[in-house]
Amino acid sequence: MTVDDMLKTLEGYGSEQTRKIYRRHGVGENQFGVSYANLKTLKKKVKTDHEAAQQLWATGNHDARVFAAMIADPEKADAALLDAWAADLDNYVITDAFSGFAGKTALARERAAQWAVSDGEWTGQGGWNILAYQALNEGDLPDAYFEPYLTIVARDIHGRANRVRYAMNNALIAIGSRNDTLAEKAVAVAEEVGAVDVDHGETNCKTPDAAAYIRKARARRRARERA
Repeated sequence: MTVDDMLKTLEGYGSEQTRKIYRRHGVGENQFGVSYANLKTLKKKVKTDHEAAQQLWATGNHDARVFAAMIADPEKADAALLDAWAADLDNYVITDAFSGFAGKTALARERAAQWAVSDGEWTGQGGWNILAYQALNEGDLPDAYFEPYLTIVARDIHGRANRVRYAMNNALIAIGSRNDTLAEKAVAVAEEVGAVDVDHGETNCKTPDAAAYIRKARARRRARERA
């Protein structure tokens, strides 16, 4: 499938209803309005196509960029590509898609450390998204890898940009869900920082209570282990 074919397919999948939803989540007008169900359908056909992903990203179209993050090859990603794509981020939806890809690359740990302390809202969000991905998916990482980030959350979360606060809260939950030792430390941080204020705009989204969420996650894990 050529890039033109992909773009035509994406445009055909678009709907005004989905465009309205994305607008409420901060996506601009350069979009088709493609549901994630349809993006996944197209992903099954294309699988991985790194060259096409770069061309799709270059269009600037929101749906094309989300799809680019889905079909790009993490093993072929270099620093130039990650930094260029990061510089293009302009809303939290595309940042979620991008950081899902970046978290699978060889540069994930380096970029997480760099972006987590970035003053930029979207790069900051991306860094903490990667940390959450690592906490949930990379079981070989030691507790010592995550513990410094708990300190950063406790110190900085209320002073960071809006969507960075949300991503930090999610990363806190993910870290605390790994094991009982990190759960105890993450809950202590969550109780120290208290409620995290995030402006979700014209959506019904809520910011989860990190301490309560971690306790429930660990309880579910223990129940599964006993079963």
